[in-house]
Amino acid sequence: MSKDFDAVFRDLRAILERQAATFSVSDDGPKRYCLDAPIGPATVKSWGGKVKRKTIPVAWAEIGKAYVSFHLMGLEAASSAMSPALKARLQGKTCFNFSKPEAALFEELEAVTVQSIAALRKAGYCA
Repeated sequence: MSKDFDAVFRDLRAILERQAATFSVSDDGPKRYCLDAPIGPATVKSWGGKVKRKTIPVAWAEIGKAYVSFHLMGLEAASSAMSPALKARLQGKTCFNFSKPEAALFEELEAVTVQSIAALRKAGYCA
């Protein structure tokens, strides 16, 4: 694990903490921080009309072996506004990987986080 991972996690966690007021914190440890939201009607519909659980994860940061990941559900609705530099950090559809602090990218990621959460709510996936 890189020495920078703790600093990266601290910065990514701070992004999530600024959004935490309307969510529940389901994991709050030294290597993982996760925000959950009550499910919305679109989530129930996607589950075939059955409630599988009361909340869904919305965003989380986690220290891994090779990088610190930042997972953001609802990202597809906000991805068109991302810079090429931030898109280069995207792994798959909802996960960004970082190995060192990058203030400019983290500032942009915070704006994308706000947009993604708003898109999830607007689409009815979370309350």
